[in-house]
Amino acid sequence: MRSTVAQVRTYPRSVQLLMVNQFTINLGFYMLMPYLAAHLAGPLGLAGWLVGLILGVRNFSQQGMFLVGGTLADRYGYKPMIIAGLGLRIAGFATLGLVGSVPALIAASAATGLAGALFNPASRAYLAADAGERRVEAFALFNVFYQAGILLGPLVGMVLTGVDFRVTCLTAAGVFAVLSIVQIRALPARRAADGNEPAERRSVLAQWRGIVANRPFLLFSLAMVGSYVMTFQVYLALPLEVQRLGGDGAFGTTAVAALFAVSGLSTIVGQTRVTAWCKARMEPGRALARGLLTMGIAFVPLLLATAVPVPDAGIGLWLLAAVPPALSALLLAVGTMIAYPFEMDTIVRLSGERLVATHYGLYNTICGIGITVGNLLTGVALDAARAAGMAALPWTALALLGLACATAVYALHRTGRLEAPARAAGAAAAPAR
Repeated sequence: MRSTVAQVRTYPRSVQLLMVNQFTINLGFYMLMPYLAAHLAGPLGLAGWLVGLILGVRNFSQQGMFLVGGTLADRYGYKPMIIAGLGLRIAGFATLGLVGSVPALIAASAATGLAGALFNPASRAYLAADAGERRVEAFALFNVFYQAGILLGPLVGMVLTGVDFRVTCLTAAGVFAVLSIVQIRALPARRAADGNEPAERRSVLAQWRGIVANRPFLLFSLAMVGSYVMTFQVYLALPLEVQRLGGDGAFGTTAVAALFAVSGLSTIVGQTRVTAWCKARMEPGRALARGLLTMGIAFVPLLLATAVPVPDAGIGLWLLAAVPPALSALLLAVGTMIAYPFEMDTIVRLSGERLVATHYGLYNTICGIGITVGNLLTGVALDAARAAGMAALPWTALALLGLACATAVYALHRTGRLEAPARAAGAAAAPAR
């Protein structure tokens, strides 16, 4: 941990603030969101479809507005969008704890989603700009802070929700309020650089057309969708597998919590070392392909476990329910550690360092759509596997997905499509429009 802190101190103050910013955002978000569904269905007594609607509105408003949020950040500056997003989270979280009417809850949920669409592209573009040539290492550290917030948030939320869910909501809103004050006072203003053509001189549609015409960027975005589908299984398929074998009791709950602990702690401990090792030994494209391949391999332990007879009870059942999913979670974390910093850096390079936040916004929207479709298909595969007695089906499909994504990214690397536009087309060529 000391080495991580020492590394952070070597970056400009703005980069340090952005890392603390992301930790605090995730701390506040994850102290509340894991317990929101239970609050809506329990004390408020809402029907299941209404709970799903309210949670879905949050996800839709975030994923659907990423492109708009990124465009606004490039046009009006990164800091205003970060502050605006934090302000929306304050209002949204406070409202979730204080109101009980469905329209107000839907509006609050939409506000929390829109908040993420505003500050996520802006903060990543800001980090990329101020980290300069050390972008890869900066995004590795960024992921450490990101995961630390995810790991600590639910623990804080569990304690606060034990008192009252309203306390959790108001505390989360308070965290964002304090963070907003810090950002307003200490975060320097930063505008996007757009070569010789400032963003505000072009129409939004012209900017979007230019990005859509950037074929290497779109191909890369599509190739990386599977990585998000695979990593999301820590929240979907792996917990369901633990509960299928271990039940919903104390053991199942503990084993599911262990999945998140394994994922978060391994990233906090190993991210910077893994990034340094990869950067010293391989090109970004190769690192990305190996990270994706590792994510696919992560499902092999679960695939092999389907060949083992399921014990009726006892320690054998517990080991079968806990060990393969935990090993899969660890390998998914390792794959993400390998790929994530190079992934974020590649987006900047493919953008030609122009309209970076807008590129991040479109990238997040594409991946968000992919997660939705991928999770739907994963759910179908899980149901089909149980109905047909083919337990290996979902794990085989996910492993093949990892192989396909790794192959696609490696092909892009080998054909030079992951290079910056200027290098790929020649120094005199203009960026793709």
